[in-house]
Amino acid sequence: MSATGDLDAMDLSSGGRSDLPIGIFDSGFGGLTVARAILDQLPNEPIVYLGDSARQPYGPRPIAEVRAFALEMLDQLVDEGVKMLVIACNSASSAMLRDARERYDVPVVEVINPATRRAARATSNGRVGLIATNATVTSRAYDDAFAAAPHIELVSAACPRFVEFVEAGVTMGPDLLDAARGYLRPIVDAGCDTLILGCTHYPLLTGVISYVVGDGVTLVSSADETAKDVYRVLHDQGLARDEGMPRPRHRFRATGDPGVFAELGRRFLGPEIDAVETAPDTGGAGSGGAGGRPPSGTTESVLNKALTT
Repeated sequence: MSATGDLDAMDLSSGGRSDLPIGIFDSGFGGLTVARAILDQLPNEPIVYLGDSARQPYGPRPIAEVRAFALEMLDQLVDEGVKMLVIACNSASSAMLRDARERYDVPVVEVINPATRRAARATSNGRVGLIATNATVTSRAYDDAFAAAPHIELVSAACPRFVEFVEAGVTMGPDLLDAARGYLRPIVDAGCDTLILGCTHYPLLTGVISYVVGDGVTLVSSADETAKDVYRVLHDQGLARDEGMPRPRHRFRATGDPGVFAELGRRFLGPEIDAVETAPDTGGAGSGGAGGRPPSGTTESVLNKALTT
């Protein structure tokens, strides 16, 4: 599948594509930590971010449903015209990475293999922990990624409430600490010296995570490692934007309420989010509202729901 419309007449060699934006997709807000890392490492590159906030979270959904939703979102980005796809969602990466690389004629970077490589280099005792959503843990995508390093023992733990805490702006407090201690006990008991933050929300909880597991455990952020892969691919394939070009313009789109996305998104990314566009109606099953979108609500109601569901 390739970009359409006005791009049909454009030279899509590496030179012609270098001015196109990087397309970043996530189920909602967490992928903005990946976007932040990309902007920090590649400040000359424009990005288009698409968050499927109407159907988040992907973590509790069946793998087949996650795959269908994710490919639908990536189709939108490719049709709009991007030079690279970044799947900034562990659940989506685990569900459809191979499909995406076969489906599109642009490079595809994801979040699982970069973090796996970094963890394999970082561990001293061969015991690596993974915390992630239910979908990512049950997919065993990280187990498959570590298959090339049989000397490493992977200890996985699903931490579903971490996403709720982050999206509600909660990074400290007794409820979060209790949840972290429960989730992380298998990691601590196994003596892991390296821990992969296998969800792009989790870098915002490094304070409580490090407090529970101890300073001697190296935390591996999939966001930072993915940004390094993006840099490498742009350089190696001649897709980097010319340094003499004007300041890049970034775009942010959401399938859910753009106002809520903008407010919550600034917690992840910062002031670069000055406006959020509404993405085309997905009409997908399970999105929870007329026309595939959830009922609108205030930011406060969305935050309260995140803590009570």
